[in-house]
Formats: sequence, C-alpha cells, structure tokens
Amino acid sequence: MSTKNRYEGLLVLNVKGSEDGAKDVIERLEGEFKKDGATIEQVQKMDRRQFTYTAGPLDSGYYVNFIFNAPPTTIEKLRARFTLDEEVYRQHYQKLAAKKVEKAPRTPKAAA
Repeated sequence: MSTKNRYEGLLVLNVKGSEDGAKDVIERLEGEFKKDGATIEQVQKMDRRQFTYTAGPLDSGYYVNFIFNAPPTTIEKLRARFTLDEEVYRQHYQKLAAKKVEKAPRTPKAAA
C-alpha cells in the first residue's frame, strides 16, 4: 500500500457566468478526486475573480482550493483528466507538510 501525501489543488473553473453552476461542477470534481484515491480534507470556494491579465479566452474564473490526501501517482492522473475538462480552466498542485496533531497538555502529578 502506498503512502498518502497531503496536497493543495487550486482549480480555476470556467463556469460561463453561472455562479449556481459552480456548485455542481465542484461536487463533480470532488467525485473525480475520490475516484482517483484522494481523501478530501477541505474545499475552499473563493468565488469568481478577475484575472490580472488575460492570456486566453476568459477574463475571470471561479477559484476553488482543494486540500486532500492522496498517493503521489494521483496528481498526474488528476492533471491529465482535468486538462481535458472544459470546465477546468487552470490547475495547480502543491505538496503540503503533514498535518500536525496537537498533543494534549501534560498535567503535573500531584505531590504525594
């Protein structure tokens, strides 16, 4: 069994002016992550934003940030699949540090 790493995936969606359609696209993308063995920790919906400069047919996109755990091979599968997806305009993945687990504070022992 391969180990899972923690990743952040920033996707810029082309929802063609339909903010309501973004919810359906995000749910579908969550399913794609899970299909490739990812466990989603958090989904941050960051709304539509204007691009600083226009290098393609769109001048804005709906930004969504996925925090997930997955085997290293999953990133290439997702990248290949989303490159062919009309509703995913841009994608960027970054490996994150493992999530720190907080330890319970120590209680001093009572003097006997």
